[in-house]
Amino acid sequence: MRLTVIGTGYLGAVHAACMADIGHEVLGVDVDAHRVAMLGEGRTPFYEPGLQETLAQGVGSGRLRFTTSLREAAEFGDVHFICVGTPQKEGSHAADLRYVDAVVDELAPHLRRPCLIVGKSTVPAGTTSRLDVRLEALAPEGADAEVAWNPEFLREGHAVEDTLRPERIVAGVSSPRADAVLREVYAPMLQAGVHYISTDPTTAELVKVAANSFLATKISFINAMAEVCDAVGADVSTLSEALGHDPRIGRAFLSAGLGFGGGCLPKDIRAFMARAGELGVGDSVAFLREVDEINGRQRHRTVGIARNMVGGDFAGRRIAVLGATFKPDSDDVRDSPALAVAAAVHREGAAVRLYDPQGIENARSVLPQIEYVHDVAKACEGAELVLHLTEWAEFRRIDPAVLAAAASEPRILDARNALDAPLWRSAGWTVRALGRPAPPALPNQQATAPVAVAYSSELG
Repeated sequence: MRLTVIGTGYLGAVHAACMADIGHEVLGVDVDAHRVAMLGEGRTPFYEPGLQETLAQGVGSGRLRFTTSLREAAEFGDVHFICVGTPQKEGSHAADLRYVDAVVDELAPHLRRPCLIVGKSTVPAGTTSRLDVRLEALAPEGADAEVAWNPEFLREGHAVEDTLRPERIVAGVSSPRADAVLREVYAPMLQAGVHYISTDPTTAELVKVAANSFLATKISFINAMAEVCDAVGADVSTLSEALGHDPRIGRAFLSAGLGFGGGCLPKDIRAFMARAGELGVGDSVAFLREVDEINGRQRHRTVGIARNMVGGDFAGRRIAVLGATFKPDSDDVRDSPALAVAAAVHREGAAVRLYDPQGIENARSVLPQIEYVHDVAKACEGAELVLHLTEWAEFRRIDPAVLAAAASEPRILDARNALDAPLWRSAGWTVRALGRPAPPALPNQQATAPVAVAYSSELG
């Protein structure tokens, strides 16, 4: 089939490359001419494992190309995928749909033959029906176009794999024709046995926001338990393991740590709350406010524990930060808890030196005030405290004995609960982790007390 993918950010670039990979002819569309040129040369504008190879193969085969012209897209495509951003509105929790609306408004007048417009962006319930009305008003007679919704369920760092081998495909359609078209688009996945769920568009829209809300709730739940563990001296890692063996709960997204960030979960749960309020059912999802607050509080708890580890004051202290991205295997620093903590420590007077395997340039554009280096040892050179803030595999492979020689004081706060604490302690390190008890203090040593930190919006 001939597909267009409108918007070539994290979602769109991956979708375009993967659709070409399974045999479709694909035209990617973006308003950013520089990005279009870069993608057209087979080069990715961001880091995503496997994307560079998949993109280059698609471009090289001739099945994948890019343009800035929606007129060209209208003439080319049988199916048009909308993959533009839906950020949080300025001064509101609601989703900003201006980019989604603009795609329909600008594409519709150029449509001259039957086609399907398929949204993949995360949107409030009711968006498809609203766009259908706009499409009918703007498309020429005979275009025979309709809107469907096919939400994405990608994880940054695994997006190519999640597109080519998804756990499920949800098709929100209003006609048998739209359903048949989407089945044809995803035929290789369906032949491989992937679950295909055909439903109405509004349910499909809700599936995405409900999934993100549930995952965010699991993360904040276990982080709330980590606060309780810190208060009573229990171990949240063992607690998580025990809970995870219950098949009704499951182990995924049940690891205590610094909390979630990125361009999806935070803004999506806020948009869901806003839309529920508009529909008069805001009380039904009121718990998401606490989910959001707990998530923000983790950043402040981390700063508070780190401050306590250096004697209660960051002024003049040398602090090493391992990690800038909101999660490993990505260069994305949008709403990154790691970068928020680094910024807070810097504001309190510390000299911060940060290393991240992929996110340094993006982090520098957001937080230019701190120092960036390109290896772990350099980051930790002379450090009085090391903060482990993003769970990169590279950091788990560190030899703590070697790193101890670089640090001024071998102290580390593992805010992701990902390091082998006994191994680090055997190499002479003082190790703290959220929700995990410190070992008993030796004679003449004072144990570090739990830190309670009030929530503030300053860390953001």
